[in-house]
Amino acid sequence: MKLALTQFLTLDGVYQGPGSPDEDTSDGFTRGGWFVPHLDEEFERLAATWLGQADAFLYGRRTYVNFARDWPKMTEHPFGPIMNGLPKYVASHSLTKAEWHPSTILSGDIPAQVAELKRQPGRELQIHGSGRLAQSLLAAGLIDELRLVIAPVVVGTGRRLFPDGGAPAGLRLVRNETTPRGLAVHVYESTGRPEYGTYGADA
Repeated sequence: MKLALTQFLTLDGVYQGPGSPDEDTSDGFTRGGWFVPHLDEEFERLAATWLGQADAFLYGRRTYVNFARDWPKMTEHPFGPIMNGLPKYVASHSLTKAEWHPSTILSGDIPAQVAELKRQPGRELQIHGSGRLAQSLLAAGLIDELRLVIAPVVVGTGRRLFPDGGAPAGLRLVRNETTPRGLAVHVYESTGRPEYGTYGADA
């Protein structure tokens, strides 16, 4: 399976709490809900296309707990059957049970277990949110495609997907578009280590 990451970001790279003010208030974050004002039908259509390519989901603990609380109640939502029905894997060293069925807890060497999942037949293993997990798997060279959806807002604080000191990564832009409410969608393929060069007269 291909490992694909879908991540909502602000212009300053924050991924924390896109869906509501109380979604993730850890570390004193009070500016959640920044993604919601920019949702539109075009993005909903694109999100449905991506979800239609999934054969399984991979989450970090925080995202899994939030989704497991909310999605089972959203049976009438168009994405409900996919989100609730497909296999789910949660990377966690603290969870002892995962009741959002069908779910499997991954612990120990997470990158090795994810690499094993990728060797299984199927289309896509998708990560939604789960920024810290995404950072570790990007550093391990396991993410094949990044779908970054950037909202036209700067929040000035919060956890960032690409923090100072993060692992370098080479990417190739394969698609970009803008929705009517200003979401900038950038889809990248991973290319391994980044390339470097020197600008000059002979470049």
